[in-house]
Amino acid sequence: MTERIFAAVVLAAAVAVVLWRLLAPASASTVVVYVSHDQIFSEPILKDFERETGIQVKALYDTEETKSAGAMNRLIAEKANPQADVYWANEPIRAEVLRQQGVSAPYRSPGAKGIPEQFRNVEGHWTGFSARARVLIANRSLGGKPRSIRAYTDPRYSGKMVIANPLFGTTTAHFAALFIVWGDADATAFLDAMRRNGVKISSSNGESADQVATGAFQFALVDSDDVQSRIKQGQPVEDVYPDQEKGGLGCFIVPNAVLLIKGGPHPEAGRKLIDYLLSRETERKLAYSDAAQIPLHPGVETPPSVPRLETLKVMKVDYAAVAAKMQTIQPL
Repeated sequence: MTERIFAAVVLAAAVAVVLWRLLAPASASTVVVYVSHDQIFSEPILKDFERETGIQVKALYDTEETKSAGAMNRLIAEKANPQADVYWANEPIRAEVLRQQGVSAPYRSPGAKGIPEQFRNVEGHWTGFSARARVLIANRSLGGKPRSIRAYTDPRYSGKMVIANPLFGTTTAHFAALFIVWGDADATAFLDAMRRNGVKISSSNGESADQVATGAFQFALVDSDDVQSRIKQGQPVEDVYPDQEKGGLGCFIVPNAVLLIKGGPHPEAGRKLIDYLLSRETERKLAYSDAAQIPLHPGVETPPSVPRLETLKVMKVDYAAVAAKMQTIQPL
C-alpha cells in the first residue's frame, strides 16, 4: 500500500511539473542571444523585449577586443551542441559566414515584410535591420568638400586624408563591395591610386573620425554613427553621403543582421525575439538612440540627422558575394 501511495505521489508530482511547464506564464520562458552590436545600444532593446514579453533574455555580448568575431567563432565551435537561440550581428557578413557553416536555421519572420530584398537572405537564414551607412566625415573648415570616395585619389587632398585599416571591420567589407561592383582590375587600380596619393592608415573608424575632428586630416571614410556621435559632442565635422549623383555608385549600407540558430534550446522564444528586433518600433528606437541607425522599413520616423533609406542612393551589392570576396582580397 505504501508503495502504491509513493507511486501515486511521484505520478502526481510528474503531472504537476508537466502542467506547470505547459501553463506557466511567459516569464518562465528564456531566450539566449549572442550579440555583436554594441552593448550600450543593444541592451536597452533586449530589456524592452524582456519587459514587454515576459521572456527572460540571457545575452552574451562581444567585447571591443574581439571585434565582432568572438560570438561568431563561439557559435561555430558550439555547432554540435548549440547554446544560443539567436545571433544579433552588427553586419551581415558574419551572419552569411554562419549560414555557410550550417549554423543558422531558416526563419521568415513577419517582421521582415517591407525590408528590401537586398538586405535579406533569400532562404530566410538572416535578415537585416537598422543600418549604418559608409560616409565621408569632413572637417567644417574644409572648402570644396569631397562628394565621392574617389576623392581619395584626387591630388587636391594628397596626404590629407585618412582611412581605417582595410584589413578589419566595415572598411574590409566596403572594399570587398567595390571589388564586386567595379571589378577586380578597377578596384585594384583604385587602391594603388589611394596609396600613391598619400592616404594615411588609422587603427579604426573612430580614430579616423577623431583625427578629422582635430584637423589633422581633412576627411575620412567612416561609419555614419562615427560622425553623428562627434557632431553631438560639438566637434567641427559634418557627414557627406558619397556618390549620390545620378548614375553614381551610391553609399554602402551596413545593416545589423539577425538569425535563428539551428538546434538552439529555445526556438520559439528565439523566433519571438527575431520578430521583435525586425519590428518598425525597434528600428525607430535605434534611429533615435546615439547609434543613429537608418531604418530599413520604409516610412519609419527618424530624427532630422538620420536619413530615411528611401531618400538615399544605395550601392547595390550581394552580401553573400561580399563575404566571399573578403577572403580573396586580404592579400591586397
